[in-house]
Amino acid sequence: MASREERVDRRAKVELYEQIRREYEHGGGTIRGIAKKLGIHRRMVREAVLSAVPVERKTPVRERPKLEPAMAFVDTVLEADKKAPRKQRHTAHRIWCRIRAERPEVEVAESTIRRYVRERKIQLGLLHRETFIPQSYVWGGEAQVDWYEAYAEIGGEREKAFVFCMRSMASGGAFHCVFPHASQQAFLEAHERAFHYFGGVFAILRYDNLKSAVKKILRGHQREETTRFIAFRSHWGFQSEFCNPGQGHEKGGVEGEGGYFRRNHMVPVPKVASWEALDLFLLEASRKDEQRLIGERSQTVGAGMNREREHLRALAEESFDLAGVHFPQVNSRGCVRVLTNLYSAPLPVGVAVQAKVHSSYVEIWHQGECVARHERCFQRQQKVLNLEHYLEALTKKPGAFAGSTPLEQWRAQGRWPASFDRFWEMLQQRRGRQPGTRAMIEVLLLGRQYGYPRLQAVIEKALNLSCFDVEAVRLLLDAERNGKPTPSESVEVGALRVYDRPQPTTRNYDQLLGNYCVSEVMA
Repeated sequence: MASREERVDRRAKVELYEQIRREYEHGGGTIRGIAKKLGIHRRMVREAVLSAVPVERKTPVRERPKLEPAMAFVDTVLEADKKAPRKQRHTAHRIWCRIRAERPEVEVAESTIRRYVRERKIQLGLLHRETFIPQSYVWGGEAQVDWYEAYAEIGGEREKAFVFCMRSMASGGAFHCVFPHASQQAFLEAHERAFHYFGGVFAILRYDNLKSAVKKILRGHQREETTRFIAFRSHWGFQSEFCNPGQGHEKGGVEGEGGYFRRNHMVPVPKVASWEALDLFLLEASRKDEQRLIGERSQTVGAGMNREREHLRALAEESFDLAGVHFPQVNSRGCVRVLTNLYSAPLPVGVAVQAKVHSSYVEIWHQGECVARHERCFQRQQKVLNLEHYLEALTKKPGAFAGSTPLEQWRAQGRWPASFDRFWEMLQQRRGRQPGTRAMIEVLLLGRQYGYPRLQAVIEKALNLSCFDVEAVRLLLDAERNGKPTPSESVEVGALRVYDRPQPTTRNYDQLLGNYCVSEVMA
């Protein structure tokens, strides 16, 4: 859009053209005479005679001495963004922040970077404009909830992360946490963590039609909600509202929050060691955002959250049981089927158990006791086996031990060290194949009582002592538990030296030899 000065100049030029055309048509003047009379060039008189509208002036191409040092960096970033996830690409502000941090010698204004990035995006056709209608909210009245996807490098591998976000519409505060899968248990667990983060419960929570809460979409705004979500909502005392299908703008607050958070805290792609570290990273970023000002608001997000906390409903005294409950039976392979996967259980075949499915793990209960706990598998038709659950059965079938799937999974998980293989091999050399394998299984059974890290340390010590016996391993474990030194360790006597006694001798009995007649011969 042209500036005010440009509009004034153009209006004056249109008026000048009008005067030239009037002189030429009605005054009877010539081009030379009109140019001399008005003090203008003959070329302008000819242009006015041909058209009443002045021709647009060509804008000269200006040099960019401040921008040119940064243009290559900006182009490189935009080229790299073509391979990045669509919702984790750089904004103009983010590029400017990176220039200040990575290229401090380049002094360029943010507005200059914004104009250049806009030019590039217009060329690529990436700009999309939407109209949003401002809304007003009361304190503690409404929060919006949504999942969004992001990528992170966890343990050196790029993983897709599902990020839960709850945003207060009055204060603008938001809580973010991450899960490897957007299951219903993770959905409910994230709610509880968000309630504790805000210090209370909102009156209304607005969702889209996600499967964790909605079983079936009915006419209008009516929904058939899932049983566990209804129980969860009743426990915490909030109301739920759902958007129309495909109308994400109806919860634009949390949609925009997810995009802002991802662009400003997850660009470039974060690199962490574990899912727990990534979750802690998001929590710190959520707290950091409490210092920001949103739009034209007069107070920070954190100040608004402190003010809103007084209007929130009180937290429930007891937590909601988040686990999904199933009642499978132990099959002939020592497993129970939970959802679509099999999990091992140390129970006889045919026993009915209670399986509790949490967001990241599965527990198997029998007669009020948790007998097994596995990391939850989100794939389909998989077997999650623990070698410890099969040790009793393997004592009767030692020949199945070497090729067993539980042993293979322990090796893949790093729970079977090389020292176990060396000790097992020595047992087989001394006792034979099956007796040696059975002895190794007896050694592994000691891990239940003493712990497998301690068992590994004792086996490595037994290898150093060239001691290959089950009872010897048990003796070393008992000695370590009781703090007694092993036979290979030296003992400091110290103050006990005062009780030293001389070694016994038989010299006192030599005097009896004098009464013995050597010449006498016994018949």
